[in-house]
Amino acid sequence: MPDAEAGKPSARRADPFAPLTSEWLGVSGGHEIYVESVGRAGGIPAVYLHGGPGSGCQPDHRRLFDPERFHAVLFDQRGAGRSRPARSRESNTLPDLIADMELIRERFGFARWIVVGGSWGATLALAYAQAHPTHVAGLVLRATFLGTRAEVETAFDDTLARFHPALHRDFLDVLPEAERGSPCAAYWRRILDPDPAIHGPAARAWHDTERALSEVRPSRVGLDKAALQAGGPLPATPFMEAHYFHNDCFMAPEQLLRESGRLAGIPGIIVQGRFDLLCPPATSAALAQTWREAEIRVVEAAGHNLYDPGIRDAVMKAIADMASRATLRQDRNDMA
Repeated sequence: MPDAEAGKPSARRADPFAPLTSEWLGVSGGHEIYVESVGRAGGIPAVYLHGGPGSGCQPDHRRLFDPERFHAVLFDQRGAGRSRPARSRESNTLPDLIADMELIRERFGFARWIVVGGSWGATLALAYAQAHPTHVAGLVLRATFLGTRAEVETAFDDTLARFHPALHRDFLDVLPEAERGSPCAAYWRRILDPDPAIHGPAARAWHDTERALSEVRPSRVGLDKAALQAGGPLPATPFMEAHYFHNDCFMAPEQLLRESGRLAGIPGIIVQGRFDLLCPPATSAALAQTWREAEIRVVEAAGHNLYDPGIRDAVMKAIADMASRATLRQDRNDMA
């Protein structure tokens, strides 16, 4: 049940990035998703989609949007962050998340909104825009991920071996020798295994390897094998990622590229780190080949992380520029 203040405007505080509203919104499958809005009522509608899948929104994500200009909505996807039940993978698919976005949009009364997302958030943004193109005023993507098994396998096997060979050996060593031929599939099976002795080490190894791949200057480039066997809390994202990746993100093969024609007429800006090992520039380039309204902005000396040098500033500028572009497009449509 939402609390007594759910969905109601809160008193404006000295912090211009304090939420205007916050609530748990009941959706299908017994889920309640945490939703908050920031900025000003009547501002340019926008929605922020977090990554993972499974990571959740952070307070700093509110600061990507100029509070005097935007009315932005942020929400924790099913099973992520503050949404309930925590970490639940039941009734948790890409079509479910798209349906949740439509419920949120309708709840706020937005005819169209700017959709912003990075990595997995970019996957969800593209899938939503292809499903509901008339409701999207513009797209701002960071680190394009098309949700394919090939992208994940390339990152955690070929790319990892080329750029971090010692970490790649550690990553494989977690698996029995018979499972090393298809390491990603083996990791997903282990992470989804109900036995803590099996899923615990695999989840920690996946999490630590992904972190190294996401940073231009990773603090660690090896796995602490003793720590992998330790007890204590486990990271959330490996479980949701294994659920989605094992199921091909609940999409047909190459779906987002094959259906990119549905993005025609939607302006887009893609912020791309030059040295992104998880979502390399070639993926953004492939998307832009078929989505002609997309502009790629490469940030040199940056990788995957939102907080790599130059990435966050580039995303903020892209959001601001898209607001002007989308507003101008709306004005032209009104004149027509």
